[in-house]
Amino acid sequence: MRLTQLMPLSISLIALSLASLALTEAQAADVAATSKIDAVTVYPSGAEIARTTKLKLEPGEHAVLLNDLPAGALPQSIRVEGKAVGGQLQIGSVDSRRVSVPRADSVAVASQRRDLETQIEKLRDQKLVLQADIQAAEAQKAMITALTQLPTRPIMSGASAPEPDWSKLLALVAEKTAAAQRAILDTTVKVRDTDRQIEDLGKKLATLAPAPDARTEVKVFVNAAATTDAELIVRYQVASAGWTPFYDARLATGAKGQTAKLQLIRRASIQQRSGESWDDIALTLSTTRPAAATSAPELQMLSVDYQPERPPMPAPMVAAPAPMAAGAMRSKAASMEERADLKDEVAKVATEVAATTDTQSFQALYGIPGKVSVPATGEQKRVQIGSEDLDPSLVVRTVPRLDPLAYLYAKLTLAKTSGPILPGSVSLFRDGTFAGQGHIPQLAAGEDHELGFGADDLVKVKRVVQEDKKGESGVFTATRAEERNYTITVRNLRANTIAVQVLDRIPVSMQQDIKVDATFKPQPTKKDFNDRRGTVAWDLTLAPDQESQIAFGYKVSAPAGKPMQYRELTPQQIMQNNQLRY
Repeated sequence: MRLTQLMPLSISLIALSLASLALTEAQAADVAATSKIDAVTVYPSGAEIARTTKLKLEPGEHAVLLNDLPAGALPQSIRVEGKAVGGQLQIGSVDSRRVSVPRADSVAVASQRRDLETQIEKLRDQKLVLQADIQAAEAQKAMITALTQLPTRPIMSGASAPEPDWSKLLALVAEKTAAAQRAILDTTVKVRDTDRQIEDLGKKLATLAPAPDARTEVKVFVNAAATTDAELIVRYQVASAGWTPFYDARLATGAKGQTAKLQLIRRASIQQRSGESWDDIALTLSTTRPAAATSAPELQMLSVDYQPERPPMPAPMVAAPAPMAAGAMRSKAASMEERADLKDEVAKVATEVAATTDTQSFQALYGIPGKVSVPATGEQKRVQIGSEDLDPSLVVRTVPRLDPLAYLYAKLTLAKTSGPILPGSVSLFRDGTFAGQGHIPQLAAGEDHELGFGADDLVKVKRVVQEDKKGESGVFTATRAEERNYTITVRNLRANTIAVQVLDRIPVSMQQDIKVDATFKPQPTKKDFNDRRGTVAWDLTLAPDQESQIAFGYKVSAPAGKPMQYRELTPQQIMQNNQLRY
């Protein structure tokens, strides 16, 4: 027995051989084929589709026609691969164009149109019958009315007739006239209802007007050396699809003597409006951004010249920020420090199936398990990508000048083997209780990031103004001086030791003749914290029930004849002021 030969082939629209593999397209026989979506790779913006068709080819040249690609398929992205069993298969060239094809549901639509047309025809026939009934009732009414004219008509000569019973005759006329009038009114109402039904059915019929679908037709020219069972795979990209990451961060602060744990769950929301439904496909999510820029921007020449004369631009006044409402971000959860350890649950908790991760040099691929269906309506399809268990370091950060509360942060470090984190929203849970929403920026493997988990009620902070005085000194050269001193007290009521970071600020002089002298006890751990001039930070480590105090202040001196003002400058305003100096 001779073993069949399996020959994988791959060809690109961009690089096609025009030599010996070229086919005589005019002589190729058209072979209509249908394809099915097998796999989809979704990018943050866009997606790549893989369609497969299987067909039997006789020896010779053929043009395989596929017209089931969506109209939104990007022509430059179309690629064709092939497999052949039983003989050699050569792929010559690939053509693509936009075409109009009958809708896939054209047979069902035609049946619905016929049913509606039949209903409308029956209603019109009923309307004709009702109109005939109205005419008959009108004739009957006219005949009854004629009876009322009998007393005024003379009796023919030579004839004699008994005197009619006028009371009975008038009663009969009244009765029959009323019956005829009722019949006319009832039938008129039925005609109006019939007209409304005909109008409604006509509107439905108009919506079922045959409208062809726009599609992309792909023509693949192949040459089979012998009778071959061929499989062609057509790959193409669409723009109207993408996925958005979002996350769950579940922090366990740990009871007495226990370390904190953080579980970071990665999820994805997939949407697509490509014009075709993805049914039972193998779904892969990629972090690559093929629609983004592929090269760095170019720098232009920077010149320096004298600034043209113009009036100075006053810096915008910024109102001092109002203090935040106490407890505005306070967690709804009670402290877990005093909770007893939970007993093992009897019921098993359902687990979510995570994706398989393939981390490459510049991207990560997440293979979603099983078969997935994503409709073309833009509805969100949510899947879980994976979960990581991290050992975070906890720190409590407070800015008592603006807010008397202390806020808990968890610093996490992504593993070196972890895939990149794309920017997205994160749902924050602290000790099993929802603490609020946050945001994660784009992070690479091994990179650090802090997540805030709301107010920590077990760290108490108090800031007190100890001194606030103003005055002038000197006889010949008067100097104006302002002096302020503060104390900040921090107390740890937790069962575990906690790191606390206290932030405050001192003024920054914008003029040479304005002097600022600051005093600190103890000295700040960091000055110009996060590259913000004047911001100082103290890093403390507090044991359970330990209290620490910070004392600091500053003295501002300036010529008495020049009034001073204090302004809060945002980074954008600082940048604008620096640009004015250049």
